[in-house]
Amino acid sequence: MKIFLLVLALALSALALAAEPPPPPGSEITPPRLSFIDGAVSFWRPGAEDWAPARVNLPLAPGDALYTGARSNLEIQTGPRAFVRAAENTQLGIVALEPDFLQVKVTGGQASLDLRSIPAGHTVELDTPSAVFTIEHPGYYRVVVTDEVVHFVTRRGGRAAISVADAPPQIISSSEEIVVRGTAAPSVETYVAPELDAWDRWNYARTDHEIEALSTRYVSPGVYGVGVLDQYGAWRIVPTYGAVWVPDRVAVGWAPYTTGSWIWDPYYGWTWVDIAPWGWAPFHYGRWVLVSGFWAWAPGPVILRPVYAPALVAFFSFSSSVSVSVGITGPAIGWVALAWGEPLHPWWGRPGFIGVPTWRGWAGPRIVDVKVHQHAKTPRALVAVSEKQFGSGPVRPVRFSPAAPHDLKHIGDAHPVRPSPPSLVPERRETVRPPAKLLSRPVVSTRPPREAALPFKPDPARKPALAAPAPRVVPPPKQADASAAPPRPSFGDKGAERARPAQPPRLEDLRRAPPAAAAPPKAPAAREPRALPGRPANGVFPRSKAGSGGRRS
Repeated sequence: MKIFLLVLALALSALALAAEPPPPPGSEITPPRLSFIDGAVSFWRPGAEDWAPARVNLPLAPGDALYTGARSNLEIQTGPRAFVRAAENTQLGIVALEPDFLQVKVTGGQASLDLRSIPAGHTVELDTPSAVFTIEHPGYYRVVVTDEVVHFVTRRGGRAAISVADAPPQIISSSEEIVVRGTAAPSVETYVAPELDAWDRWNYARTDHEIEALSTRYVSPGVYGVGVLDQYGAWRIVPTYGAVWVPDRVAVGWAPYTTGSWIWDPYYGWTWVDIAPWGWAPFHYGRWVLVSGFWAWAPGPVILRPVYAPALVAFFSFSSSVSVSVGITGPAIGWVALAWGEPLHPWWGRPGFIGVPTWRGWAGPRIVDVKVHQHAKTPRALVAVSEKQFGSGPVRPVRFSPAAPHDLKHIGDAHPVRPSPPSLVPERRETVRPPAKLLSRPVVSTRPPREAALPFKPDPARKPALAAPAPRVVPPPKQADASAAPPRPSFGDKGAERARPAQPPRLEDLRRAPPAAAAPPKAPAAREPRALPGRPANGVFPRSKAGSGGRRS
């Protein structure tokens, strides 16, 4: 009998997968993730009222801009092994995002692109006020933009093409520094790459830390935000779900999708931005499950192409009696995390995709007929806010006991809340603003930017906080140019190259080095996950038990 039921479940899953509509164009693009912030970093999205504080785990879209204040820096994850980082006093923006093309601009400051891997056929374009750099090879790239000079450095086998106005593209080999002087009629000089400094070493260390995480063993390749999971939780193996991750720094009574903001993404619509530093992968992939009464994130079976979702929740509207009973005035909207195998009803995309149940990117068991969502019956997991409060800053949800099925109306095709300017940023308050000269600097580009489509009619009396001037468009480098590098330009008037580097140390010399000169000891190796029959290996669960008492988070 058990074998029959298993075969029947697999057959139903296969039929459900075959019946799924094709994904809408662009639906399998993972947006760049703002993965790290140190200091004051501000964010602006076209249509927003003003610059707002940026938040870790913010998904970025074309037209978005970021600015780092003094003694601040940021990191953007653009691929499983690809990162863009900006130093202090730097303005950086996302110009275009396509399945095989990422366009970034830097109008001032310093940034690095640590691209440990680039899929075949993918291109990264870096626009600056003096030149545009086209990257199609893995490597480490650094750019420094001042008033009249742009420095561009390649390392680790990196190779790029540079294009300036009224000049043919030129190839930049690895371990070179390109200096572009001027903007109207720029001159190009080439030098050997300078020695590594603290900024370069920090970039190397950050990437090494992210891509060597233990959690990558249990999560599908292509999922962003995996490295941070090692620091804030532990993995366990359970018979029902396989590998699950349990957060260990959450408040009593915490539940998924209760501490964060709903913001409006130009393509994906309503998107969840959690305040937890680990709050990317567990809220855009997999499912949340209960293990012995405690919340755990189950990424599901490892698959080749996981699919990003803006949030994995079910939305509900309520009868007026429910709204009044939970203390909400006016229309209310609620949501709950999807459980193991439950389908997602997309609220974004083209007609025929919106509202149709989908398990796209989910290779595990499937629940085809969902009468009542499993977590809607879990105490404190179903939350609600008034429609006026939804999408206007950090949520302050009201938690309540499970309602009767007839009191909950699933929202499958039409979200009742329409976005407004406050919906474009995670929160609104004073923040650092970029200098006016950076806001007004045009860049060189191989394609003009597309005008952002706003989900509302902008106020004509309000001046935009960022009105970027049109770029100077130059032809993109041809594919054939990559196989034959043109003659190198002059070494310029700097004189001699940098001093000859020392020979690398011998292994025996390092072994004989005194303890003070030796490398710092490594952290203890992470423990392998153990079976979880009822309690964790250490006998103590984190304070995340569903339905437990304590103050509201």
